[in-house]
Amino acid sequence: MSRISVDEARELWLRADDEELKRLAGDVRARYHDQNRATYMVMRIINYTNVCVAQCDYCAFYVLPNQDGGYVLSREDVFAKIDELVEFGGDLVAFNGGFNPRLPLDYYCDLFASVRERYGERVEFYALTVAEFVFLADRARISYAEAAERLREAGVYWITGGGSEILTEDFRARHAKWKYTVADYFEAQRAIIEAGLNTTATMVIGFDETLDERLEHLQRTRDFQDEGGGLFSFLCWTYKPYGTAFGGREISPQEYWRWIALSRIFLDNMRHIRTSVLTQNEEAFRALDYGADDFDLPIEDEVTQKAGARISLDLAGLLAIPARLGYEVEYRRAERPAALTAQ
Repeated sequence: MSRISVDEARELWLRADDEELKRLAGDVRARYHDQNRATYMVMRIINYTNVCVAQCDYCAFYVLPNQDGGYVLSREDVFAKIDELVEFGGDLVAFNGGFNPRLPLDYYCDLFASVRERYGERVEFYALTVAEFVFLADRARISYAEAAERLREAGVYWITGGGSEILTEDFRARHAKWKYTVADYFEAQRAIIEAGLNTTATMVIGFDETLDERLEHLQRTRDFQDEGGGLFSFLCWTYKPYGTAFGGREISPQEYWRWIALSRIFLDNMRHIRTSVLTQNEEAFRALDYGADDFDLPIEDEVTQKAGARISLDLAGLLAIPARLGYEVEYRRAERPAALTAQ
C-alpha cells in the first residue's frame, strides 16, 4: 500500500473494522519483520528523584521542592537497582525523574559516567527523556548541542523521546503549561541525533486528546523521521488516571490495539513499533497482531505504578502469552549508536 494522508488515517480510524486495520498494519510490518517473530527486552525504569516543578496534571508521582516525601537516590541505591535487574536477566535501564531544579547537569554527567564505568557494555541505559534534557540544558544555560556533547562525553548513548505525551501546543497548554513547547521538543531531539546519540519516539493516549490531536502527533513524528531518519522506534502507551489531578478513566485494550495498527500504517518510515506491557499488561501482546513487533518487560517504574500500573515479575509467564498467540520471541539488546561504535 502507498503512504496514507492524515485524512485517510482519520477515515480508517472512523470506518475500518479491526480485521482491516490488522491486515493493513500487517502489510507495513512485513516490510521490516517476519510475520511470526517479535523481539523484547527486560528493563527497569529507575526514578532517581521524584522532585519536579513541571506540575503536569496527569502525573501522580511528583513532589514539589520543599514538600514532604521528596527524594534523590544515592549512587549506591542506583547500583543496587541495576544489580537486581541483572539478576532478573535484564540489561537495560531507563532513568526518569522529572525536573528537579536542585540537580545540575554535572550531577547527571557524574551519575552516568559512574554507571558506564561500573557496568561497561554489560548494561545499557536510556540516560534521560527529551523532556528532562530540555530542562537541564535550559537550567545550565547552554545549547542543546552543548548539552548533548556533555552527556556523550559522560558515556551516554541514548536519550529517549519520553515526555512527549501528545505533541500539540493545545494539549500542553491544557495539561503541562510549565513544560517545553512542541518546537522545543523537536529542536532538542534533532540536536541529540546530530550529536551521534540514539533516540526514540513516544506517545501516550487516553487523556482528553481529540482524534485530530492524535493525528497531528503522528504527522509530526513521521515528518521528523522523514527529515533525518534518526528515530529508532515508536512506543505508544496508555494514560493511567489513578491518583492524578486530572483523573479520567482508562481506554479499552481494543482502542489501544487499533491505535497501534493505525500508527504502524501511518508511520511507514518507522522500523520498530513497540507495545506497552507496562500499561497494558497481558493485553499488550495482542498488539503484535495489530502491527507491533517489539516490547519490553519492566520490573519497576514508580511513575506509572503511582498512577495505577501493575507490574508482574513472572517474566516466564508473560513470555508464554505471545508464544500462545503464535509468535517466536527473541531477546534483543539496546545497540550502541553507529556514530560511536567506530570510536
